[in-house]
Amino acid sequence: MRLLLRATALALVLTATSVPVFADDATDAVFRKIYETEWAWRSEHAAADEDSGKKDVAPRLPDVSKAAQDRKLAYWQNVLKQLDAVDTKALSPREAENYQVYRYQIETAIDGQKYKLYERPVSGDTSFWSDLTGMARGTFRTEDDYRNYIAQLNDIPRYFKDNTDNMRAGLKRGFTLPQISLQGRDLTITSVIDAPTIEDNIYYLPFKTLPANMSAAKQAELRAAATAAIRDKVIPAHRDLLKFMRHDYMPKATKSLAAYDLPDGRNFYQAQVREYATVDMTPEQIHQIGLDEVASIRKEMQAIMTEVGFTGDLKAFLDFLRTDPQFYVTKPQDLLDRAAWTAKLFDGKADQYFGRLPRSRFGIYPVAPELAPFYTGGRGGPGGYWVNTWNLPARPLYSIPALTLHESAPGHAFQMPLAMENKGLPAFRQHTYISAYGEGWALYAERLGDEMGIYQTPYERFGMLSYQMWRAARLVVDTGIHAKGWTREQAQNFMLDNTALSKHEVTTEVDRYIAWPGQALSYYLGEMVIWKVRRKAEAALGEKFDIRAFHDTVLELGSVPLPVLEARVDRFIAEGGKSPYAEEE
Repeated sequence: MRLLLRATALALVLTATSVPVFADDATDAVFRKIYETEWAWRSEHAAADEDSGKKDVAPRLPDVSKAAQDRKLAYWQNVLKQLDAVDTKALSPREAENYQVYRYQIETAIDGQKYKLYERPVSGDTSFWSDLTGMARGTFRTEDDYRNYIAQLNDIPRYFKDNTDNMRAGLKRGFTLPQISLQGRDLTITSVIDAPTIEDNIYYLPFKTLPANMSAAKQAELRAAATAAIRDKVIPAHRDLLKFMRHDYMPKATKSLAAYDLPDGRNFYQAQVREYATVDMTPEQIHQIGLDEVASIRKEMQAIMTEVGFTGDLKAFLDFLRTDPQFYVTKPQDLLDRAAWTAKLFDGKADQYFGRLPRSRFGIYPVAPELAPFYTGGRGGPGGYWVNTWNLPARPLYSIPALTLHESAPGHAFQMPLAMENKGLPAFRQHTYISAYGEGWALYAERLGDEMGIYQTPYERFGMLSYQMWRAARLVVDTGIHAKGWTREQAQNFMLDNTALSKHEVTTEVDRYIAWPGQALSYYLGEMVIWKVRRKAEAALGEKFDIRAFHDTVLELGSVPLPVLEARVDRFIAEGGKSPYAEEE
């Protein structure tokens, strides 16, 4: 696996912090007080699309005003001063590990506020308004949940105004999404405005089926209140937003694609690299790693082309994969069925590769129609795996196994619940997500599927390699766009020439990288480190290496910066490859 050889490039950048020999309970207590206090504050101020660990429905939407953003910056800067005062050499090994994770969280939170990311509350395929529709698909258990949800609906005008005020400030200083990334984004607004009836509006969804033990009078009262909120607050707020987007924001957004061309763009992009890769690497280093990996994976692809007897070049093979009807379905349910089949194939192998499985299960759902045209091929997390069934000629079957392993199990819908269920972790590690770890793990899960026997045909294995190539190409494309002046067409052509992604997927993906600097770097860099530490453990432990214990050790961490992962596997080796759950078994 040539991917592993390239991991040495990261070894020059990642350094594992040694754990302290002496520990002081009082220092541990001081540090715990810092992060427990801050986490309670952070949870209280979390935005609608952020993790907080809270399961109840809040009575209002978060305060995202400029004044609130300034308070956040001041608060986290004060927390960082408190962290600077902690004697890290006196922390216990567990708290020393927590310190590394927590400090990274606080430093990246400060960077987000310093660069005023809240002035761009729209990214690749998300936005502050479309994210809110997730509320309607939430879990409502009590009458208070429904009443609080109605209160949130009534709060939407204020929330939208705060966000658009921030966007106006960003517009004034040239800190916007590139204009090309905003094309069609207004359709997610019109879908709320143009619903045929209130009952057809996405925000009315929770009131279609109310608890059976709720009286008819109470149900009628709640439905009437929801109808009034949607009619009088939600729809007018969306009309105002649509006018702002079409007449003010989209026409005046920046033309340049590059993060380097934004205010203080070079430092901003470097901060994004650190947030999403968790390491200090230059765009030039990352670009070269990407080029090397693309060349390596092309050789693996050629081996499969030879296996299936294809005599043309890679471009011809990719054209064949994109156009041959055998690789496509004509009914959305058929795509969902294939995803479900792959998930069950994993279930049949899970206990051979993992000692601890999450209690949480997940469902498989189609992506909402108002999001699907510019949404990625799929997305997963606690409780759900969403498959994009829009434009079926762009959804090849040979990609479904890799997509499913990444988004469902053992990827996001597996890893994230394990973290949330791990009571041995502090809350700030249970309910947060660090992209290099989470996306690196999910991409590792795709390659692991080959070892597990999930891929049933050479074409499905090629689909996995295409997905590996897709993420390696991102290293080239993201840095190319944001640091090297690449055009949109140049980025698209690089993806088309090297992956089996459809033209539609390439278009939506490149536009996502344009709108979300740095995020695309996390996947492949994270995967490289996981394979690197696995091979290190295999070599050191020999016959004592247990794949289940290794996977449990990696997943027991929650979501951490890559240097913390490296340090933990070093300890796993020093302990003789023992499972983190050995004492419980």
